[in-house]
Amino acid sequence: MPPNPLTATPATDATLRGEPVAREVFTGLPARYDRLAAQCGVSGAVVAPRLVLDVATGPAGVALAVAARTGADVVGVDLNEPMLRAGLPGVRRPGRRGRVRLAAGRADQLPFADATFDAVTFSYLLRYVDNPAVTIAEMARCLRPGGTMASLEFAVPPQPMWREAWWCYTRLALPVLGGLTGGRAWYEVGRFLGPSISAHYRRYPLDAHVAAWRAAGLTGVGVQLMSMGGGLIMWGSKTGAEDSAAAGSAS
Repeated sequence: MPPNPLTATPATDATLRGEPVAREVFTGLPARYDRLAAQCGVSGAVVAPRLVLDVATGPAGVALAVAARTGADVVGVDLNEPMLRAGLPGVRRPGRRGRVRLAAGRADQLPFADATFDAVTFSYLLRYVDNPAVTIAEMARCLRPGGTMASLEFAVPPQPMWREAWWCYTRLALPVLGGLTGGRAWYEVGRFLGPSISAHYRRYPLDAHVAAWRAAGLTGVGVQLMSMGGGLIMWGSKTGAEDSAAAGSAS
């Protein structure tokens, strides 16, 4: 019998290794990721969710925040095994609200049945997958009808003045600050991050993100830029059998 992907120790099988860029960039960062990376969670998106999936969970910072805020059980999935192992102490700490379980896996090949989760979250993911639209559709597949998906990503500021300031910060200041606060690993991330974000949005502008969410069956897709346009929050609800039944009752 194959191991339960929700409870098994993170695997080292090559099939779970996923995109090499993400694995290479983040392998050296687990000890500082929770402190230096921002968090997002489900806030009012689903009424009392019981089971939440957090994709690209890293060391489970977002998963723990969602569990604490909602009381839900959360499954965190990431392709980077060192990140997952770095999150185990927090996950195993007693007295936390909700339960968090971790599993190694790819965002575009999730090991879960259709309509398993009440909510799905993901953070800083889409720049590291081969096909963002396919990945969004795969995450939406695991979401029950009526459930909510929410995401946090970096963005390129749309206003020229802020975009120029953002460019200078990400290309010049960020590598230096990363090196000072996190050593060589964070210096490399700082040097990589700005060009990676710019390249992603040249290929997949914001309208393409919204279209991919809608194509995956999500409605009421919302977009909010923050940090002068350098951050992007998105959310939407999955259509399906429950919505059809409600519409039939109304008629």
